[in-house]
Amino acid sequence: MSIHQKSFELKPYSITELAKVYSVCNRTIKKWMRPFEKEIGEKQGRYYTVSQVKVVFEKIGLPGMTKDE
Repeated sequence: MSIHQKSFELKPYSITELAKVYSVCNRTIKKWMRPFEKEIGEKQGRYYTVSQVKVVFEKIGLPGMTKDE
């Protein structure tokens, strides 16, 4: 674990908020999420639910960490 690890809260997120957490643009986060659309499911209004955000973190990796960490 890195000293510079970012902290994040497990809560409903919009696509813009997820992009900000991962420090990428909206287009990039959408591209990263595309292969996992079925597992993630559709947003509830503007937001992904907590369980959907968990899937995003599991599939893409935790923000600020590489898959090897």
